[in-house]
Amino acid sequence: MPPDERRALTAEDVAEMLHVSRSGVYGLIKNGDIGHYKVGRKIRFTEAHVREYVERSGTTARAAMRNGPSALDEDRYFDLSPERRNANGFVICGQDLILDILSNFMRMHGVMALRAYIGSYDSLVSLYLDKVSAATAHLWDSSTDDYNAPYVRALVPGVRCLIVNVTYRMQGFYVAKGNPKGIRSWRDLSRDDITMINREKGAGSRVLLDENLGLLGLYGSKIKGYDNENQSHLTVASAVGRGDADVAVGNEKIARQVENVDFIPLKKERYDIVIKKEQLETAEIATMLKILRSDRFRNEFENIGGYDIRDIGKIVAET
Repeated sequence: MPPDERRALTAEDVAEMLHVSRSGVYGLIKNGDIGHYKVGRKIRFTEAHVREYVERSGTTARAAMRNGPSALDEDRYFDLSPERRNANGFVICGQDLILDILSNFMRMHGVMALRAYIGSYDSLVSLYLDKVSAATAHLWDSSTDDYNAPYVRALVPGVRCLIVNVTYRMQGFYVAKGNPKGIRSWRDLSRDDITMINREKGAGSRVLLDENLGLLGLYGSKIKGYDNENQSHLTVASAVGRGDADVAVGNEKIARQVENVDFIPLKKERYDIVIKKEQLETAEIATMLKILRSDRFRNEFENIGGYDIRDIGKIVAET
């Protein structure tokens, strides 16, 4: 049952509380950063949802959201044409909360950093096409047991790139509380009594799933719910929590935000930001790297669960 509708908060209420636009609130939902529920077709929030988001965001991030221009204006971050990029400035691709806070820090340092909430595969393609300035990825290659570098070589061919670590995150299964169906391994997804909900093609979680299915000789077409796609960790986790699906693949941080969901850890992933090497000395990239490597930025995430930031700002590969 949803919370009492008389105590429900609307998107307008939350926008006012967080000092962002209403489209900014929808950006947080899409990115999986704020909990919510639905009453029919209407999105509603509880005070606990807002409080949990604020606590995760950190003091500096909250101040930046109050004082700076919103990075969550949907009218601006989905138009990735070169002309729009030139008009708007520096664009960071990716869906994690850490990138929202990074863009806030950059604006505090005079760089108009905007956000594009698209998945890993499309982020790298957008970098190759000069539609964005920095792309994030968490794409696992089963043949090398490596993250991101093989995909950068394939999707950004002939371009010298630097791969800079942002964080390590645990990927695994979202299952119903108590894991009543005993889902433990990738092979379990092929069972007749299991229905999954999937991420969209090109998402890091989807690539991890498909790579492991390939190793087992399994086809997605044989798995119930495989074609039921959604574009956020939060939505697939919520579907499992409601009982609409038995399992989904996603990161551990989101599992902590959704009621009636347990997390089965499977693999620690490396989440990186990719930049073109020739742009390393530009003011925008230099500012971004300086922020990533600063103690002040690191301190924002020391007490937030689900992040391993031991290598944040470190160049981990080059293509």
